Amino acid sequence: MAEQEWREEDEAQTAAEAEACHHQHGRVRHRTPEEREAVLKRLRRIEGQVRGIHRMVEEEAYCVDVLIQIAAARAALDQVGLILLEQHTRGCVARAVREGREEGAWEELMEVLRRFIR
Repeated sequence: MAEQEWREEDEAQTAAEAEACHHQHGRVRHRTPEEREAVLKRLRRIEGQVRGIHRMVEEEAYCVDVLIQIAAARAALDQVGLILLEQHTRGCVARAVREGREEGAWEELMEVLRRFIR
């Protein structure tokens, strides 16, 4: 990609991030329609997995099979968390750093990381 295209893309991204980052009072993150749909699609798939696990327990499936499905659902949920974490870091945290509000942004990011990796 040419240098001018990179600059234009960065400027467009900065404008989008300004619109996308959470509002101080409402803590809302507006995702692009594509980002939102990708996350929702993954969450719907996870819902299906959990319903399947529920059915397996009702039908008294073999414990190991249930545990394998639980591990798969947890891994899928972790992936959704990583996607959201990346979006937050590239969007809200990056914007806060550019605006000189890095200390609060880093503290919030570290706290969410501590919770996420437990």
